[in-house]
Amino acid sequence: MKEPMAEQARTGPLAGVRIVEFAGIGPGPHCVMLLSDLGAEVLRFERPGGNGWPNPVIDRGRHTIAVDIRSVEGRAIVMETVEHADVIVEGYRPGVMERLGFGPDDLLARNPRLVYGRMTGWGQTGPLAQAAGHDINYIALTGALAAITDGERRPVPPLNLVGDFGGGSLYLALGIVAALWERERSGKGQVVDAAIVDGVASLMAMFGGLLPSRMISLEPDRNLLGGQAPFYRCYECADGKHVSVGPLEPQFYAQLLERVGASADLRQQQNDPTNWSERARILAVLFKQKTRDEWCSLLEGSDACFAPVLTYDESLTHPQMQARDTYVEVDGLTQAAPAPRFSRTPGDVGQGGDGETLRRQWLKGNSA
Repeated sequence: MKEPMAEQARTGPLAGVRIVEFAGIGPGPHCVMLLSDLGAEVLRFERPGGNGWPNPVIDRGRHTIAVDIRSVEGRAIVMETVEHADVIVEGYRPGVMERLGFGPDDLLARNPRLVYGRMTGWGQTGPLAQAAGHDINYIALTGALAAITDGERRPVPPLNLVGDFGGGSLYLALGIVAALWERERSGKGQVVDAAIVDGVASLMAMFGGLLPSRMISLEPDRNLLGGQAPFYRCYECADGKHVSVGPLEPQFYAQLLERVGASADLRQQQNDPTNWSERARILAVLFKQKTRDEWCSLLEGSDACFAPVLTYDESLTHPQMQARDTYVEVDGLTQAAPAPRFSRTPGDVGQGGDGETLRRQWLKGNSA
C-alpha cells in the first residue's frame, strides 16, 4: 500500500478546474471525490454544524467553508464565488436551489461558462420528482432490483452501488466532464441533470438489448448472470467462507470442472436452465470438501474464472490489489486510490484545507 503524493500543485487531467460543491450525502459527494482525485480544486459550502454524515474518504480533497446560504451574507459569498468557478454540484430536491436564488438561471446569468451539475434520484421532472426516495427505490423502478434475488426469489439490494454510485455519481461525473469538453468549443456552460433512475436505466442497456432475442432472461431461475447457473454463482467452502466462479465460456467451464474434480458430463447442455439446480447441488458438495484457501491454491490465476469472496478488510491485503497499489493510506486511513489511471497526468488524493483561504485565492485569480 503506497503513500499518497505530497500536497503540491494538482497535476491530474482536471487540474485547473474549479468546483463549488453544496454539501450533501451519497452520490453527489462521491462524484466530487472522483473529480477531485483527477485534479480539480473543490470548495465545499457546508451548513454550520455539518450534514451529520462526515466521511473522511468520500470527503477527501475538499476545502470547506461553513456558510448559511439562506442568509444575506451567505448568499453574497456564494454569488461572488460562483463567478470564479467552472462547475457547481448540488443534490437538493428539485426547486430548492431556485427558491434560494441559486438555480441555473440565477447562476448562469452571473457566470455563463458555468457547468451546473444536478444530482437527484427521480430527476428534475416527472410525477415523482418531489417525492423522497433512496437507492433501493430508484433501482426498484428501473427493473434492476427485480433481477437481483436470493434463493427465495426475494429482491436483494446490492448495497447502494447500483443506484447511488453506478447510476448516480458516475453518470454525473461523466456529464460534467462532457460539458466541460463542449464548453471548450462553445464557450458556454449548461445544466447537467443527472437522475439515478436515468443512469440505472442506462446501466440496464445490455439486458434491454438482449431480452427481445431471448439471448438472456431476467427471470430468477433462468437468469444466466443472476447466481442460479452452476457456472456463475458462489459456493460455500469447508471453512464456511465462499468462492465465486464465473466460467461462462465452455472452454473455461471445462477447466473449472477438471480442476475441482467434477464429471465432464456437466459440460453437456451447459446453458439449459432445467439442469442448473441439480448441477449446482453437485458442485456445492464438491466445494464443501476444501477450505477457501485450498481452492485458491488450485484455482486462482487459472482460466476457470475464479476468485475468493473476500471481506473489505481481506481485499486490502490481496496480492493483486497490493501489486496495483489499489489502496493508499491517508492520515492513517486506508482508502481506494484514484481511478481510473492516467499515464501522463496521474490523479492523486488531494489534501483538504480551509475553504475561505481557497476562496480568496480564486477571487485573486490564483489556485491552490
